[in-house]
Amino acid sequence: MMPERLSTLAAAVHLAPFGTLHLRPGELPGMQSLILLGPDEPGFWAHFTASPEYRDGAEDPMNRWSERVIGDIAERLGAQAVFPFGGPPYQPFFDWAKRSGRAHPSPVGLLVHDRAGLMVSYRGALAFAERLSLPATAPSPCKSCAARPCRNACPVDALKGNHYDVPRCKDDLDRPENDCMDQGCAARRACPISQSYGRQPAQSAFHMRAFR
Repeated sequence: MMPERLSTLAAAVHLAPFGTLHLRPGELPGMQSLILLGPDEPGFWAHFTASPEYRDGAEDPMNRWSERVIGDIAERLGAQAVFPFGGPPYQPFFDWAKRSGRAHPSPVGLLVHDRAGLMVSYRGALAFAERLSLPATAPSPCKSCAARPCRNACPVDALKGNHYDVPRCKDDLDRPENDCMDQGCAARRACPISQSYGRQPAQSAFHMRAFR
């Protein structure tokens, strides 16, 4: 019943399980299983922007919101809350995502998720002392995507050859023809799964401001 109760608690704050994996010895001492949590779309942005963290004007509203709501879920389930921020050192969320079997390397090097596409993000995770059963997973959605529009969507080809040229990306954000600051990364938006995920442009703009 643990995964079912977790899903119910997460849905109440517009989060969803984004992958489950077994931890390796020593990764999180005393813990055997990990469930990754990501935004449950559509609806996450409206829920978050109504929160006290977003409205109080202080720094890092989304991280503070994540700590509060995921920490509450962890307390209710007797789990340990883990976050991708707060370092260094940082927890290996990229590796955990791949090991969950629900996120895979894409043609542009970014992770692609079976539900969120290239818009995948993780607000945190819950670690459990129990060895949970792992749900079934599917192959990378890129294997059935013949067009692969993500490869040619970046206006400055900052994601060619599985290498993300971050300085080149940032240098182009002020160009009038570049709409990534307002709409989100063009390569991420081009992914067909991303387009069906329901993420609001305002949320992408929020993250782009933080990225810049």
